[in-house]
Amino acid sequence: MNAQPKKIRVTLKRSVIGRPDAQRKVVSALGLRKTNHTVEHLDTPVIRGMVGAISHLISVEEI
Repeated sequence: MNAQPKKIRVTLKRSVIGRPDAQRKVVSALGLRKTNHTVEHLDTPVIRGMVGAISHLISVEEI
């Protein structure tokens, strides 16, 4: 049995204008560029931590 790793789809829903530099860097590290931009990542503890830090700016969907 070859289990595929889970993935999550992350969409930037709110602008980073006026946000602290740390939050801007997390958004950038996730690969999000503009509002409503969507990226897919493997569901790892590192990515989940980044998502938790900016949860008020994004929406997350499990694939």
